[in-house]
Amino acid sequence: MPTYEYECSGCGHRLEKFQAITAKPLRKCPRCGKSRLQRLVGGGGGLIFKGSGFYQTDYRSESYQQAAKSEADRDKVAADGGKAAAGTGGGSSDASGGASGAQKAAQPVKQGE
Repeated sequence: MPTYEYECSGCGHRLEKFQAITAKPLRKCPRCGKSRLQRLVGGGGGLIFKGSGFYQTDYRSESYQQAAKSEADRDKVAADGGKAAAGTGGGSSDASGGASGAQKAAQPVKQGE
C-alpha cells in the first residue's frame, strides 16, 4: 500500500497517510477541520532489491538446472568435436610434436619418389 501526501489549502497543514490504492482521498483536515485537504502528487519511493529471487533463473528447479548443464556440456563436446574433425586424423598434433593435418597439407608434394 502506498503512502500519500496531503496538504490543506485552508491552513497549509501537510500530512502523510498510508492508504490502499482503492481508498478514496481524504477531504477533511485533521488540524482545522475544513474540507480543503488535497492529495499531492508524490515522487514515489525508491526500491531496493536485496537477496536472491529477483532474477528469472533464481526460481528454477534443481532438475531443470541439471538438464541445462548437461545440455551445455553436450553442446561443448559437439563444438570441440567439430574443431577436431576439421584436421586430419581427428587430432591437431601428435604427442611427439608432429605437424597437424593442416600443416601437412600445406607442404609441397614431391612426385616421382
